[in-house]
Amino acid sequence: MAITTKDLAKLANVSQSTVSRSLNDSPMIPEKTKKRIKKIAEEHGFQFNSHARSLAANKTYTIGVILPETLFDSRVDTHFKSWQNELLESLERLEFDVIISFFQNRFTKKNNIKRLIAAKKIDGLIILEPSLDDETINVLEKTDVPFVFCKYIPPFYQAKEVDFVCVDQFKGGYIATEHLIKLGHQKILCISANNVGGEFELRTEGFKAALINNNIQYDEEMLIYGNETFQSGYELILNHLEKVKDVTAIFAQNDLMALGAIQALKESGFNVPQDIAVVGFDDIDLCTCYKPYLTTVHQPTKEIAALTCKRLIEKIESTEPVAKLKLEISPSLVIRESCGIDN
Repeated sequence: MAITTKDLAKLANVSQSTVSRSLNDSPMIPEKTKKRIKKIAEEHGFQFNSHARSLAANKTYTIGVILPETLFDSRVDTHFKSWQNELLESLERLEFDVIISFFQNRFTKKNNIKRLIAAKKIDGLIILEPSLDDETINVLEKTDVPFVFCKYIPPFYQAKEVDFVCVDQFKGGYIATEHLIKLGHQKILCISANNVGGEFELRTEGFKAALINNNIQYDEEMLIYGNETFQSGYELILNHLEKVKDVTAIFAQNDLMALGAIQALKESGFNVPQDIAVVGFDDIDLCTCYKPYLTTVHQPTKEIAALTCKRLIEKIESTEPVAKLKLEISPSLVIRESCGIDN
């Protein structure tokens, strides 16, 4: 009886997919492992057809990851890099190859989701683009290629049954504000952003709810808008110094704006946290690069990435229809120095 990749996997004490990847010279497998598996295959007279695995299973063992077009703006890519890296790590652990792309080609403007599906290059899609046009929605509605939305859910799918994994943004806004209130702050300035995707709107709703639940009247004058960047947070403080003088705390709805705000506060003669406490959102690496270290809402990107990939692989490997599932993971507060309490 001819030896199979399953037999080789047992002999080499590795997974069957590792055997196939090794015989295909996948760069994901260490050279030492590939040489060992190829040697075992040769010793046992295994005849490998490089197309056999994918043809037999009708799979490419490749996942497409569609990143948001906001990554074109290098000023705001710090946060998204963590999402991208976590997704790549999760897929590599599952031994899937990855094609990373934006929603559309930056030069030809052609639809990359449509192209990947039409070319049959992928087994599934992970989509982080918050806004999809009618053409893309039409393609997704007709395709048999499984897809999962991660982080964002486009407006068309918000009222539909669809696979979606995200962080509870409302809760994040709530716990950030509640923390400031528990520290005794009643006058809190909130810095938000007008962006596509709805995350900042939900954080704002959480901010409002925390105030109301603690018998603090919401004042719309205490909500100002920027554009997610360090420079924006910096300029917002300088442009609203009269408001700043009336508050004892600031909730900035992302870390870059929070860090920009702290810089502007320092230059304007305010001490953080003695005069004004500051809370951010995201928990990027820069939070502990500058003093005072930033108290912030931690988004569990590693957990979100793992769940997103697990969900997609389940859909790919299932031989039966899989019910749609929306998963919302709770964020947590990381207490550092910018609120006056260091852990």
